[in-house]
Amino acid sequence: MNMKKYHLLLLLVFPLFLTSCFKDELPNTECDVLDVWIDGDQYKECFYQPETDMRFNKISSTENHIVFTVRSMLSLPEMPISFNLTPGATIQPANGSLQNFKEHPVVYTVTSEDGAWHREYIVEFREPDLPKLHYDFEDVELKKEKVSFLLFDVDVSYYSWFEMDDNGGRQDIWSTGNPGFGMGNSNANEKDYPTIPDENGYEGKCVKLVTRDAGPFGKPMNKPIAAGNLFLGKFDVDKVMTNALATTRMGIRAPFTEEPIKVTGFYKYKPGAEYINEKSEVVPGKVDEGHIYSVVYRNKDENGDPVMLDGSDVLSSKYVVKKAEMSKLPPTDEWTPFEMFFEGEELDEQLLDSRGYNFALVFSSSKDGAKFLGAIGSTLYIDKVTVVMEKDD
Repeated sequence: MNMKKYHLLLLLVFPLFLTSCFKDELPNTECDVLDVWIDGDQYKECFYQPETDMRFNKISSTENHIVFTVRSMLSLPEMPISFNLTPGATIQPANGSLQNFKEHPVVYTVTSEDGAWHREYIVEFREPDLPKLHYDFEDVELKKEKVSFLLFDVDVSYYSWFEMDDNGGRQDIWSTGNPGFGMGNSNANEKDYPTIPDENGYEGKCVKLVTRDAGPFGKPMNKPIAAGNLFLGKFDVDKVMTNALATTRMGIRAPFTEEPIKVTGFYKYKPGAEYINEKSEVVPGKVDEGHIYSVVYRNKDENGDPVMLDGSDVLSSKYVVKKAEMSKLPPTDEWTPFEMFFEGEELDEQLLDSRGYNFALVFSSSKDGAKFLGAIGSTLYIDKVTVVMEKDD
C-alpha cells in the first residue's frame, strides 16, 4: 500500500477508536431516578389501590418530589423504598432500606458514577384529600329542665352539646345519659354529672366522660354505675325506669352521600380503681375499658317501616351495614390520636342519595356501661373527631 494512503487511513480511523474507548471507560455523569416502588405484600394493606399506588415508573427528569398516597399516616410502618437509577449512580439513604415517613418526608441523594454530580429527591407519604365531617365539641350549653321521676317532677341541670351548620343553624344531634342520671341525683352539681365539658382539650374545649356512682336509686335496681357517654341520637328519658337500654336511641340521618372510610380523633383515658358488677361487688382482676365505635345502618325495614337502633342492638342488628370500633383504648395521660376503619358492605348509592341510612357515633367511659358495669372514676376525654369519606364521583 502506498505509505501516504496508509498514513491517511490511520488519521481517519484512530480518532474514532479513541472516541469509542472514552465512551466505554469514562464514568457516567447522570444521577437520575428512573423508577420507584415498594416491595412486600405486607405493605399492600397501607394503600387503597396497591397495584397502582405502590409503584411509579418512568420518573420525569424534571421531577424530584415523589408522593405515595396511603390510607393512614397514623398506622404507617417504616417503608423500604426501592429505586432504579441511571447506570452507575448510587443513592443515600441506601436503596431498599427501611425509613420512617410518619413525621416528615425523607430526602434521598443520588450521586453520579463519576462522583461529580448529585441530585436530591424528596419522597413523601400522604393521606388523600377527602371529604370530612369535623366535631370539635366547642358548642355546649347548660340545660335546666323538669323530668318526671316516679310520682314527682324533678329539676335537673346538665350539660348538652350541639353543632352549628354552615348557615348558622343549630343542630341538636348530640345526646348523653345526663338526664337519666339527674333523675336519681337531683341535688348533684352539673359538674358531677357523667358527661361534662373540660376547658383543657386538645384544642379549646373537649368532652370529659366519667363513670359515676349511680346514686341511691341505682344500687337497689342492680344499676350501680352511670357511665359517661356522648352519642349521635336522642336520649329517651321516659324509658329510664322500664327499659334502660332503650333510652339511647342511636343515630341520626347520615350527614353524607359518600362512603365513610374511618373516624379519627384524640383521646385520654384512665380506668377507675375497682370494676364492679351489677350487685356492686368488686370483680378481682377486671380492668375497665373506654369505648369508641360508629355504625351505619338502614333506617327502614323490609316493609318500609322506620328502624331506630338503641343500646341493646346497635352493634348487632341485621340492619347494620358498616361498623368501626376501637378494639382497644390503652390508658394514657397524654392526648393520643386514634383512628378506626369502617368494615362491612358497600353502601347503596340510591339509599345514600335518599338518606336511607342512619349514622351513629358513640363514646363511653366504660365499655359495659350500657349494662351498668364498670369502674367508678373511669375517665375518657374526647376531642377533634373527624369522619373521613371517599370522594363522590
